[in-house]
Amino acid sequence: MTQFRQTACLAAIAGALLAGATTAKAQTTVITREPVETRTIVTEQPLQLTPVQRRTIYRTIVQERVRPAQPTVEYRVGMRVPQTAQVYTVPETIAVEVPAIKSYKYMMVNNRVVLIDPATSEVVEEIVD
Repeated sequence: MTQFRQTACLAAIAGALLAGATTAKAQTTVITREPVETRTIVTEQPLQLTPVQRRTIYRTIVQERVRPAQPTVEYRVGMRVPQTAQVYTVPETIAVEVPAIKSYKYMMVNNRVVLIDPATSEVVEEIVD
């Protein structure tokens, strides 16, 4: 083989290798995954009040003499309160004694104190004397 032929042959091999390397770089790998279910995880624990706390809340709120809600409507834990319902901020005196309810709202219904989560408008607790 002449030197020219060897050089040409080596050049052809190098060109083929470079073309293969370029092709390999251009390949794209696509990885598909199953859709991930999104859930809201509630980290807050349910409101748990002692009998003394319940009595303190009820008696303090009764003294506030707020306008009672419609007596014909029965609100139970887990129900949503309509946005048109008149709800009140927990008095500071109760929030100091029972800090767990500071962020809640309340309303009086049928001589019961109904605590409401303002973020969801759900009834979280009913308190009677």
